[in-house]
Amino acid sequence: MAPPVLFIPGFMQPAEAWAPVAERLAPPTVLLDHREHTFEGRLREIAAAGEGALLVGYSLGGRVALRAALRDQARYAGLVTVGATAGIEDPPQRSARAEADDRLASWIEAAPIDDVVAVWERQPLFADQAEALVERQRPGRLAQDPVELASLLRSAGQGVLEPVWHQLLTLDLPVLALAGSRDEGYTRAAQKIADTAPRASAQIVEDAGHAPQLQQPGRVATLVEEFRSNLGG
Repeated sequence: MAPPVLFIPGFMQPAEAWAPVAERLAPPTVLLDHREHTFEGRLREIAAAGEGALLVGYSLGGRVALRAALRDQARYAGLVTVGATAGIEDPPQRSARAEADDRLASWIEAAPIDDVVAVWERQPLFADQAEALVERQRPGRLAQDPVELASLLRSAGQGVLEPVWHQLLTLDLPVLALAGSRDEGYTRAAQKIADTAPRASAQIVEDAGHAPQLQQPGRVATLVEEFRSNLGG
């Protein structure tokens, strides 16, 4: 029997952001609605909701899901990362990113959520997204609490988390790393995950950027369902 799927959202996303993919899959599926806004808190939530499940995480959710899998491999059936990486390996680059994220967190926790969302939407990472898609995501982003976002960024940002590439060598779980074809940095990361973890593979989603699950939900759903079906033995 194929395992349930636990969908883990990215930064500044509600659980429902995964709905376009989840609604295309056979049940059971669970959209994880986070109540904790720290790295360790989210690991606890994943562990509580994800026993026996296939973890599917996007961006920040993907890197947290990866670390959840590394911490307790026997707890989960498999892992799918979307637009995620196992960390920044270069120490000076990671340090610079941590400082930048801390400055951003300080600004976020003091700013109106409307301003936070406006700045977030203008990131080059999302430049390929159609305006209609950006608008569909806006209500979920506006519903976020700036103080909680700042807390999450300080504890689970790419700069503060140690890279886990070397730990992937011991990850004895089936892993599928997905990335959009226009998201060059994360396509490289997906391929590196596939080349490093013993039971990992990568798939590149055409005509998509950093959010292939939103830009090509049908294709992502197909890839997740195919991967899931092979976990049932």
